[in-house]
Amino acid sequence: MAERIDELGRARDAVERRLWAEAYRIFEALEPSTLTPAEWDSFADAAWWTGRQDESIAARQKAYTGYADAGDERRAGGMAARLCIEHFIRDEPAAGMGWLARTRRHAADLPDCVELGYTAVLEATVLRYGGDLAAAGPLAERATEIGERFGDRDLLAMAIHTQGLILIAQGRITEGVPLLDEAMTSVVAGEVGDYFAGAVYCNVIAACLEIADVRRAAEWAEAARVWSESVPSESLYPGLCRVNRAQVASLRGEWSLAEAESVRATEQLMSTSPPLAAEALYETGDVRRRRGDLAGAEAAFERAHELGFEPQPGLGLLRLAQGKIDAALSALRSAVAAPSDNRLRAARLRWALAEAALAAGDLDAARTSADELDAIARDSDARVLEASAATVRGSVRAAEGDVPGSVASLRHASALWQELRLPYEAARTRTQFGVALRAAGDDDGARMELRAALAAFERLGASRDAATASDLLGGPTVLPRGLTAREAEVLRLVAAGKTNRDIAVELVISEHTVARHLQNMFVKLDVSSRSAATAFAYEHGLA
Repeated sequence: MAERIDELGRARDAVERRLWAEAYRIFEALEPSTLTPAEWDSFADAAWWTGRQDESIAARQKAYTGYADAGDERRAGGMAARLCIEHFIRDEPAAGMGWLARTRRHAADLPDCVELGYTAVLEATVLRYGGDLAAAGPLAERATEIGERFGDRDLLAMAIHTQGLILIAQGRITEGVPLLDEAMTSVVAGEVGDYFAGAVYCNVIAACLEIADVRRAAEWAEAARVWSESVPSESLYPGLCRVNRAQVASLRGEWSLAEAESVRATEQLMSTSPPLAAEALYETGDVRRRRGDLAGAEAAFERAHELGFEPQPGLGLLRLAQGKIDAALSALRSAVAAPSDNRLRAARLRWALAEAALAAGDLDAARTSADELDAIARDSDARVLEASAATVRGSVRAAEGDVPGSVASLRHASALWQELRLPYEAARTRTQFGVALRAAGDDDGARMELRAALAAFERLGASRDAATASDLLGGPTVLPRGLTAREAEVLRLVAAGKTNRDIAVELVISEHTVARHLQNMFVKLDVSSRSAATAFAYEHGLA
């Protein structure tokens, strides 16, 4: 007996110090029949943090049974809520809903308490995923009020960020984002326990990515990286943080980093959560597709599909790149027909479907996609949706022969993508804008847009897109003195009187990178001043 008490003391100390592997070893060695519900709860935490999801659920079920048999409705409800969350994380919605029903039953006769707040958060989250946002909002507000009244930091962070997620899903971005930031301040300050901190980190970064708020997503992703290094590498969160970092890097055009992070995330998540590993595989495939590695992209998409992840619109766009237009059109039509509460995903699918329809010569289908995308954008104040809708509308107008309309839409879209600092989308739109300007008779404007797009594609490593832009410029661009396309673009801006800072902002690069381009350019041109470089630019038609 004394030995057991001593071992339990060591286990409690390990739990208190977050030494989860040690806590797990101690609990595993104890006689199961002697463990109390509270000890089973701690055992479940130790198993969860060390990547043993099945054991975590089994231990927490024993904790639940112990509390329920003892008539402890509050603690039984708390265990049911955790089991609900863990089953949903494992992509087991039926079991998750079953435990949610038990959570409700235990909470039904409770006085005001924290457990009622967690029940409200769970119900709000289920309703949000189901698309019933009107019903979800009041539940999240109630949870926030309970969290404030009882001073429970974990509940308050969960409730406030859930409110923000609901508002963003409703298209009320400017109202929702401040709530995400508010929840994150508590997380970053260390006021929230690790379990719920991880949930808030992942949800907030995912929401920022959904609305293409790259700066905010990058800021919180870096905070999450630091935090994830303090939790066991066997748990879900380090892998999830890598997926988020991969998505941020992909949007910023840092594709080598994005692929490295997504590949590592797949390795970390495969044993604990295959559905989340599949999401990482999709990101790998999409980066490879944009880089022109079509075989590598196909392998990643196929593996993601095997694990249950729908690899669209990436796979449809891959089929387009492979020249398989009918296959692309069919797959994207099926994907668009499936219900989705994610506005950005819906927008991406309709954008891809419009591209496939235009490639197939189906102008009616392309118009329908453009109309649907316009409707999505009108119901939201997300700039990324406005940019997507303007891009697709510009493409459709070009196909209709409406040159002025195409120029206007693509000019607006190009400006928005550059404002959002999404270099790949900006470069693709500038390519289309250049073609539209050429059709309008503005050859100088067309050439400048296509050169800018080519330089961006070369910097990104988007080989197929770079080849397309080069062809539109009239074949491989032969620049004097061995200048690269990016150096020529910097030279053009120098000749226009731009400062290094101005150039950095326009090209979405650092001032250090601008200075390096200038140094290389001066050597190639054999000049030592900006005025001499400007003279060279005018002499050779580069200004």
